[in-house]
Amino acid sequence: MATAARTRSIYRALLRELPPRPAQPRSMLHTKLRETFTSNTPTEKSLAQADQLVQYLQAQRQYVTLVERYNPGMNMDEEERVRLTARRVGMDLPIEYQNDGEKA
Repeated sequence: MATAARTRSIYRALLRELPPRPAQPRSMLHTKLRETFTSNTPTEKSLAQADQLVQYLQAQRQYVTLVERYNPGMNMDEEERVRLTARRVGMDLPIEYQNDGEKA
């Protein structure tokens, strides 16, 4: 009975780590996971491997969160990064004009 509870717990943990799918039918990955966990009685080794996979996916999610938090300019283009760096030290960049006199 403890194995059934552990299997269910690992299965749910795997589903939590997958990206959310709002109001859509199950993906192929969801279907394959369900088939794998319901088709046969899992062995202790396969449960340990699934548990390691859950831990890996959790660590990857946390890593991405930390990289985004501590490197906020990572996804910005060069112009925006320069503008924000200037603002950080109390300066504003000058307004650039194109040849026809309009602001760029």
